[in-house]
Amino acid sequence: MKVLSGIQPSGKLHIGNYFGMMRPMIESMDSNELYAFVVDLHALTSVHDRERLATDTFGAAADFLSLGLDPDKCVFWVQSDVPEVTELTWILSTLTPMGLLERCHSYKDKVAKGIIASHGLFSYPVLMAADILLYQAEKVPVGKDQKQHVEVTRDIAIKFNNTFGETFTIPEPVISKDLATVPGLDGQKMSKSYGNTISIFLDEKELKKRVMAITTDAIPVDDPKDPENCNLFSIFKLFAPEDRLKDVHGLYVNGGAMYGKIKLELVDLIWDYFREARETRARLEGDKGYVRDILFKGAGKAREKAMLTLEQVREKVGLRY
Repeated sequence: MKVLSGIQPSGKLHIGNYFGMMRPMIESMDSNELYAFVVDLHALTSVHDRERLATDTFGAAADFLSLGLDPDKCVFWVQSDVPEVTELTWILSTLTPMGLLERCHSYKDKVAKGIIASHGLFSYPVLMAADILLYQAEKVPVGKDQKQHVEVTRDIAIKFNNTFGETFTIPEPVISKDLATVPGLDGQKMSKSYGNTISIFLDEKELKKRVMAITTDAIPVDDPKDPENCNLFSIFKLFAPEDRLKDVHGLYVNGGAMYGKIKLELVDLIWDYFREARETRARLEGDKGYVRDILFKGAGKAREKAMLTLEQVREKVGLRY
């Protein structure tokens, strides 16, 4: 099974990225043909600072490797190192109906949050479609907010196949019902755009500051509370052992849940959970040549796959004469 997904380097990676996409991808390495990449071209829709983009691109790659991605068990690269994706994006854009893109809620949400309404932001789903279709991906692990973009990819692929003949595999989104959307500090979806994240590789002091800032209600300690409508509990259950989670759930339902105490416990859980990854991340930061070499080799493998698909596309649409 071909599985593909990417991570955008538009800021420090957070636990929503990890549980929503990164961990499912890493867990699929042994049983699937895995394609994982850093989507720096997508990041250009919101990042217009050369140093920041370059730093965050390297950082996202190092983070992924630190968290357990094995480059020998997958194809791992940086999006812009495979130029075939931009050519396919243009070809697909000539078939993509404007109405299809105008219905995409992600564009509207981002503009409402203050991101510049550029053509790149509007046509983001076409570039994402090219990312997926270029490698003939069958499964695409995404967060709930990206499901619509995979559906757009399917629509574009079907239209291309109907127009020019069978060319693209029709992909399926893969969304964990339990982890579809990890809440942020304020209860909205955790997102760098909203500034409500808990980054994976914070130092301990900053981690505590972020966790203690999680919004909670004002219900008295002894009163019953609904754990399913509490973003603190939603984050806590990602890290807590099953027996401890059961205890805390009981405190919510029966009364006695002390938010401050639960937050302090959560700090320790997160710190311990990523301990080994932090140590690996520190080593990679000191050996950037090693990381770049992995990405260079990965881009070579990705281009081999990409050129096979693009050559078919060129032939089908008439770019071979």
